Amino acid sequence: MAGQITEIKVQARSRKRVNVYLDGEYGFSLELLVAAPLSRGDTLSDEEIEELLLQDSTQTAFDRTLKFLAYRPRSSAEIKRFLREKGVAPRASERVLDRLRSASLLDDLAFAQYWVENRESFRPRGRRLLRQELRAKGIDHGLIDEVLTDVDEGRSAYQAAVQRAARYDRLDDEAFREKMYGFLRRRGFDYDVARETIARLLLQRNGEGTARG
Repeated sequence: MAGQITEIKVQARSRKRVNVYLDGEYGFSLELLVAAPLSRGDTLSDEEIEELLLQDSTQTAFDRTLKFLAYRPRSSAEIKRFLREKGVAPRASERVLDRLRSASLLDDLAFAQYWVENRESFRPRGRRLLRQELRAKGIDHGLIDEVLTDVDEGRSAYQAAVQRAARYDRLDDEAFREKMYGFLRRRGFDYDVARETIARLLLQRNGEGTARG
């Protein structure tokens, strides 16, 4: 495909892309940003064309990934899976990941911290379930250990239980205890944390400790 550029023409359907003509014939298309250094009369080798096409696919994938990141931060594993599902070639994917890291848009430690803080704020859960979720996101075991070190399971369990308690307000103490225990265990809290949290709630709901029944 090597040849001399005889024309660079902006596409009618996309003003962000251009068609590059070599020796009077259509050669390939590029993002306008990638084509910016090119001029009519330049001679391109096969290797140079291959690099331009790689830059083009990288730029396209990078733009799509920025949209993917707009919803929430992502882990490296999530980005890799996204690019693979979109059919992006491995070399272009690696360049996208490098660009994201250089721009501080991809950081697994920061992602793990975000995930835990978000859960703590809106849907508190125990370390066991948090660990499972972070592993599913492809986070390294060492990073998981680091971000879970400061999780206060007692506080998290109480916050989760308070959010749930209104649903069980009409239940007697035994039914309340059973329902709340099941809920806290599903949220990843161990037996001791769940037991202490439920005891605290029962004292609060019964005032001086007079049990409902």
